[in-house]
Amino acid sequence: MKVFLVNTFLVFSLLLLGSNTLTAQDKIHWLSVEEMQIAMKKEPRKVLIDVYTNWCGPCKMMMSQTFTDKEVIEYINANYYAVKFNAEGNDAITFKGNNYVNNSYNAANANRRNGTHEFTKAIAPVKGKIAYPTIVYFDESLLIITPVQGFWKAPQIIPLLHFIHDDEYKKGVAFDQYVEKYNAK
Repeated sequence: MKVFLVNTFLVFSLLLLGSNTLTAQDKIHWLSVEEMQIAMKKEPRKVLIDVYTNWCGPCKMMMSQTFTDKEVIEYINANYYAVKFNAEGNDAITFKGNNYVNNSYNAANANRRNGTHEFTKAIAPVKGKIAYPTIVYFDESLLIITPVQGFWKAPQIIPLLHFIHDDEYKKGVAFDQYVEKYNAK
């Protein structure tokens, strides 16, 4: 009887443990800018680039809350190429034949405010301002659809993912109106 109880406890514990751990299918398949461009040649898709910094609290919240939501993960993995890009990092980037660097990077500030990367300046401004996090959405030709700044919870970002993926923005539909219809479903 003791052996049965111990075995039952172990199986139950493993089931609980397994339900709280993420598997490869439970994570967004983040790519580098270079990996995304290679994937685009094989199968064009919409792209989202999460422009973040190491010190940004809302960026960390997006990563721990929004980008761990099962519905968000499944939709992004099925319909987008997702890229994480450190807006103040030191990686050299080649995007659509153009080279981008961070000439003002300071290694001593790697986990604090640092110089802004040229790639960030090229893709992430909204009305001339850069803020974090910013998710920049691209079409299948790697043309910017729109940069979207700020922290978005899963229930907020899911309609936006559909709106962009389904080309609703091309139809002259206002996003607010789309959200109303989406939530009424």
